[in-house]
Parts: sequence; structure tokens; C-alpha cells
Amino acid sequence: MNPLKEFPAVSERLRQMDQDGIVERIWRKDHTVWKDDPTEITNRLGWLTVTDLMNERIGELEAFAQQVAADGLETAVLLGMGGSSLAPEVFARTFGVADGALELIVLDTTHPVTVERLTSQLELSRTLFIVASKSGTTTETLSHFAHFWERAPRGQQFVAITDPGTPLEKLARDHGFRAVFSNPDDIGGRYSALSYFGLAPAALIGSPLHEILERAEEMERASGRLAPASQIPAATLGALMGEAAKAGRDKLTLILPPEIESFGNWVEQLIAESTGKEGKGIVPVVGEPLGEPGVYGEDRVFVAIGEHDGVAALENLGHPVVRLAYEDREQIGGEYFRWEMATAVAGYVLQINPFDQPNVQGAKDATNEILSGGTIDEPGFDDVGALLKEVGSGDYVGIQAYLDRTSETEDALQRARVAIRDRYRVATTVGFGPRFLHSTGQLHKGGANNGVFIQVVDGTRPTDLPIPGRPYSFGTLIDAQALGDLRSLRERGRRVARVTLDALMEAI
Repeated sequence: MNPLKEFPAVSERLRQMDQDGIVERIWRKDHTVWKDDPTEITNRLGWLTVTDLMNERIGELEAFAQQVAADGLETAVLLGMGGSSLAPEVFARTFGVADGALELIVLDTTHPVTVERLTSQLELSRTLFIVASKSGTTTETLSHFAHFWERAPRGQQFVAITDPGTPLEKLARDHGFRAVFSNPDDIGGRYSALSYFGLAPAALIGSPLHEILERAEEMERASGRLAPASQIPAATLGALMGEAAKAGRDKLTLILPPEIESFGNWVEQLIAESTGKEGKGIVPVVGEPLGEPGVYGEDRVFVAIGEHDGVAALENLGHPVVRLAYEDREQIGGEYFRWEMATAVAGYVLQINPFDQPNVQGAKDATNEILSGGTIDEPGFDDVGALLKEVGSGDYVGIQAYLDRTSETEDALQRARVAIRDRYRVATTVGFGPRFLHSTGQLHKGGANNGVFIQVVDGTRPTDLPIPGRPYSFGTLIDAQALGDLRSLRERGRRVARVTLDALMEAI
């Protein structure tokens, strides 16, 4: 199936884009492509040309990584959330560790069991801590820093990645950090994969930076200002994403090669946080195993990178499938740019600003309000079976797990999502809190009211950890984040139930 033929609106949209010079205007950083108001647009388009800067910095990054290894450091722990953590995680899972390079571990949770387990596994004297935050004020990241600084108060074991002039930059200078990577401040977090936020950690594990940036530049050239939109891979994908969503096929389902499977988590944040606003949005579905064609509703669009068994059956049953060629792991450099540009185009189609996140702050404010009250009044648990009876055609079920992220937990949640998908014929997503608050949380609150949410929390917790310098612990923080999110969802009339993992597994 050719999705462009299935959606005549896509071909018409591409013609309209040429008539209105949309691609050329994006390259000119013309905010009126999206909104009349330039706020959080004109200062968020640095991703278009960041490869020029980073190509000049490859030598610096590789020399830095070599010096770190030569000084006897063996492990890097990245302390970051959302856009600061997802691309580094993709690099680590995609390329692994080169000979003589550091292992990279990403810490993007406030769950005390996870933090304690990681701490006990590290040889602290041989660990480099990367404190990454665009704003320099991220609560989770600064809490992680306080925890590890108390145990290893040596500036040479810490690195910061942040925007110029942030509180984190000052903290790093005051504590004598080994290095501060000052990122261009005109790049939003979820568009920062090819900047210092992604490439500094990638350098530490020995990822092929030259090849990654070369592939990104190839995709940039293919997205040239003067080419017809129908000949630009990113523009055609973005037009399809936007028009399909407008036609009711708003569940964009990714099918990825095992080598780059983690890339889906990065795309998930990019699409969800960029498009989920003003009651609109595209729901990215990643990590959902491919099922029989009959388990899918009429609200899906599939994007398959590479060849996969079962894709032809989807096409034969009439599901629109976009097929993208897959060559090798280095291709993710080009995919980063393709999906960034495509998401920008989809935002134009949906008439929203793909660079802001207006509903993310609400959950943060609710969390801070709860924390300021001292003790937390737990709301109890709900009947997940009753919630699932409310699932209807065109809905999706989002599992939000404020749990210790282990392979056993992930396997259980995968079983739950597949059972729900197959029984109700709806798309499913799984996110671990609080990490998803920095990605899909915007879609959950700002998008269409077609999400049914299952918040999964601990019944009991075996341990807790204080946060140095804070009046609350990691356990209190994650409980407040879960409760704050629950309140934010309910205030917006979302369907949501709070349950334990055992209760969820019994219900399915």
C-alpha cells in the first residue's frame, strides 16, 4: 500500500506546502509556519543547523573522552530526564561500549530502590557523573546530584551539560566540575539529540560520531529548501503524520529493527510532547509487539524501518504502512533529523506549536504543592476492571508505572499491554514515572481526551533514601510526582485508575 494514495489529503498537503513555501520558511526559521506569536518558536529552531557546530566539536569531545578513560574512570552515570537522557540511552543501547571507553548508565528515575541499587553497584571512585539539564533546575536531576555528591564529593568526577547561564552552570563552576558543556540555547530538550546533550555521552562510550553526524547531514541535504515537498523524506512523513491524525488515524505505531529498538523511546517523546496540545495530538506507540492484523482498529498508521514479518499482512488488511529502508546502526543520525523535521511539519499540519510544552508545568506545580504540605495523603486504589470497561473505539490505554524499573517489571507490563490491546483492540503505551512526565505527559494532559490511564504504584516499598539538603526523601518525591500527575489528569477530566502491579495483572 502507498499511504500517499490512501490519503489524498497528503498529496494535496504537499502541493500546498510547495505553494506556501513551507519547507523554505522552516529553514528561514519563520515562526508564522506554526503560529503568529514567535514565543517558544524562534528560539527553538537551532536543531536545524546544530550539526555544523558539532562537526567542529568532534575532536574536542573525543579528546575529552580519551582523557577521562586515561584518568581511570570506567563508568559514566548520566543524571537527566526526558530530552537530556533519552538520546544518550539510545546511543548506549545501540552502539554499546567501544574498547577502552566508558560504560554508560542512565538514571532517570526517583524511585529509591533503583537509586539505591545503582549506588551499591558502582565503584564510586571510578565513576563519572554527567549532570544534564537544559534549564539547570530539573528537580530529579539536582536530587540525583545531591545524592552522589555526598558520596563522591570530587569535582573531577562530575560533568555538566546545560544551557548558558543556568543555575546548573553556576553549581558546576562552584563545585569545580571537570567540564561544563554549554549547549546552544536555541534548541529544545527533545530536539537536542545531535547537540552536546546526545553527543557528549556518546563520545564517552566511543560511538562513531563522524558517521552519525555524516548521516544526519545527508538527511539535512535531502530536506533542502528548494526541493519539492513530495521529494523530501521528512516532509512527506510529516505530512502523512499530520493528515492521518486529522483523519482519525492518530496512533502512529513504530516497528523497528532490534539494533535500534531503543530509538523508539526518543521518537515517542519527540512526537508526544510536540503534538499533544490544544486537544490535538499524535499518539506514538513504541515497544508494542507486532500482533495479528485483526487486533488493530481503524486508528492506526504504521511506520516500519527495515523488513519485518507481519507487515505485509497489515497492508493486505488495509492498514496504512510507511516503509523506511534500514541500512545500519549509524542511520540513527539521519533518523534523528528526519523525525525532527517530520514532527515540525506535522505541527504545521495540525496548526499547533511543536516546540512548547504548555501542560508539563501543571504536574510539576501539583508535585511541588504536595511536597510543600509535608506528609502525603495517599488517595487509595481504584478498580482497574471498571476503568477498562470505559475503553472505546479510538481510545488508547496508557500504563504509567511509578515502579522500580527491572526486567521483571518490564516483562509484566508488556504482558499487560498486549492483553489489553488484544482484548479491546486499542493502542497501548507503557511509561515509567517520573520519566514519562518529561515526554508523553504533555500528550496525556494536552492532547485529545482519548487516553485511558492506569497508574501503577508500589503497594509497599522495602527502602527509602533521603535527599541531601532536601526536607523530603526520594520515596516521598516519587509518591508526590505520582499523586501530582493523578490530580492533573483528573482535573482535566481524564479517565484514570490508580492500582498496584498485582491488581493490574489480576485484572487482565
